[in-house]
Amino acid sequence: MTELRVTLSARLARDARKAGLLSPQAVRLLIRQATRRKAALEKFLENADRVAAAGVPPMAEDALQAEIDAVRKARRSTRSAARRR
Repeated sequence: MTELRVTLSARLARDARKAGLLSPQAVRLLIRQATRRKAALEKFLENADRVAAAGVPPMAEDALQAEIDAVRKARRSTRSAARRR
């Protein structure tokens, strides 16, 4: 296990404490979320490079949003099904 020591301004510490973000559980969750977002961004950029190299034309904004909505719906459905088990 690694111990983390962070120095924050008084204002940021106060705001974080009020928001419940300074507990070990909250800090773990924040770091976990940040690492997942970073990994997702890296994967996205890798895919973007491959798509550009393949000459795939860009999607229309409404088509892209429809794809995003479909993925989010599928993830919610999967999580919901897992909770019911």
